[in-house]
Amino acid sequence: MNILSPSILAADFKNLGHQIADVDKAGAQYLHIDVMDGVFVPSISFGMPVIESIRSATDMVFDVHLMITDPIRYIEEFAKIGSDIITFHQEATDDPQAVIDKIHSFGKRAGISIKPDTPVSVLAPYLDKVEMILVMTVEPGFGGQKLIPKTLDKIREVRAMLNEKNLSTDIQVDGGISKDNVKTVIDAGANVIVAGSAVFKGNAGDNAAELLKILGN
Repeated sequence: MNILSPSILAADFKNLGHQIADVDKAGAQYLHIDVMDGVFVPSISFGMPVIESIRSATDMVFDVHLMITDPIRYIEEFAKIGSDIITFHQEATDDPQAVIDKIHSFGKRAGISIKPDTPVSVLAPYLDKVEMILVMTVEPGFGGQKLIPKTLDKIREVRAMLNEKNLSTDIQVDGGISKDNVKTVIDAGANVIVAGSAVFKGNAGDNAAELLKILGN
């Protein structure tokens, strides 16, 4: 099943509650929440108070993407405020397995992410330890970028690695996804699609519905 995860990084924050309701009504299954610390990535986004404040606005799966250094420090807090999936970067920790174990200890699904220049081989030890792998299709830290074409090969590599082990682990893609290229990333092997500007620039509900139709939902 293909899943749409609209990224609120591109939302209009003065109308955030309404826009969340619009994408929820359209049928989007996840809500992607980018947490940036200004250290692991140059930008600073939002953190726990925002997530906690919108948790009561929807029953959508909160797909929280931690772009922060040493993520294990904050797993408990993000779990307690309503995250359902917590994804961290392989590059941000010296002990990915410890982070995975910490996420699972709170009954949450774990995801591991890599940047465009990180080889997929670093994921090999964790393929059967996580519920989702996030292949960044842009450099993390800023919205509105164009998809980097070489990342399509990374998606194919990850899917081949999973197929070889007969694993059904989700592959998420994040960055530069549009109505024009979403079919391409699906064909490459992704099944969880993060879309920011493609959803929230314009009528969020209509855009989400159109993307879901392309995804076959």
